[in-house]
Amino acid sequence: MENIKKTCLHAQHMALGAQMSPFAGFDMPIQYSGIAEEHNAVRTACGVFDVSHMGEVLVTGADAEKYVNHIFTNDITGAPEGKIFYGMMLYENGGTVDDLLVYKRGENDFLLVINAANIDKDIAWMNKCAEGYNVKVEDLSDELGELAIQGPLSENVMENVLGIRCADLAFYTFKETALPNGDTVLVSRTGYTGEDGFEIYARPALIVEIWDELIKSGKALPCGLGCRDTLRFEVGLPLYGDELSEEITPFEAGLGIFVKLDKDGGFIGRDALAAQKSEGLRRKIVGIELHDKAIPRHGYEVLTEDGSKVIGTVTTGYRGLSVDKSIAMALIDAEYAATGTPVAVKIRKKVFPATVTSKKFFKKSYKK
Repeated sequence: MENIKKTCLHAQHMALGAQMSPFAGFDMPIQYSGIAEEHNAVRTACGVFDVSHMGEVLVTGADAEKYVNHIFTNDITGAPEGKIFYGMMLYENGGTVDDLLVYKRGENDFLLVINAANIDKDIAWMNKCAEGYNVKVEDLSDELGELAIQGPLSENVMENVLGIRCADLAFYTFKETALPNGDTVLVSRTGYTGEDGFEIYARPALIVEIWDELIKSGKALPCGLGCRDTLRFEVGLPLYGDELSEEITPFEAGLGIFVKLDKDGGFIGRDALAAQKSEGLRRKIVGIELHDKAIPRHGYEVLTEDGSKVIGTVTTGYRGLSVDKSIAMALIDAEYAATGTPVAVKIRKKVFPATVTSKKFFKKSYKK
């Protein structure tokens, strides 16, 4: 535990009595009042998350757009300032380096937001791929803090508690805006919960001030990583290391909409994905609903209906808090991936009947 990192809000978490646990090299809050209460607050009102452990990388220079397009599966060509893109960085074999957000701040000026567990690996990869490009790759992860304000009342909280006008922000856009005290923050209409919401990036001391103001208001419930996982899972959003990895491609994860095989110049891993698409997928990430209250967990085996053959493994599993069902996402053989296919899940020494479903167990409520 000596080398574990702390976010700028660590003292706030301790003062609130959060249950803390190591995550991605950081000492992070798992829950405060309880995972179910925090989950339901985000679904019905507003919650605030410390996501300052996430990584931020600034890419600038004459070749920045060309370079980002080369390492990114989505197509940012000619995008307007203020637009955000989701996609993946891939290895040549199509395996996933990471999934990330790309913010276009200006001409040849991009902010890339990456997963906390992958910061060192991602930056080493970006620097390796930058050879031959006129770009500067800067790791800003220690210079920025980040909050996520999520839920159907989040716009009201942003405007009435923080004084930040957000009604003009469309989904997956951002702006740099001044707070009432004159400080500048970057605000995006994004999140990882399936609800309307915002993410705020600012210097760490300012993130502490904003957090304190939100908690003091009583309008945003502090939420930990426990409900962050249950919320993203119910709406079918992937977690790197579970539904995406060096061994799992975007197509296998069902994220082909964020892969632009035909964009000018291609991207690293493009040929491998094109071949995979042409040959047909051998396995896919699917949703699974159990017919019992038993709870599937990461790594549990998925079997054929009669239990005679292992056809895959659970990547994420919970008792769905918003749907009151035992559900999972799983990577299984493609021949069993059609919706409605009967399967089984082995939980400890017992086999439970289940059915393949959509990964989207709960309907998203984004503001379009």
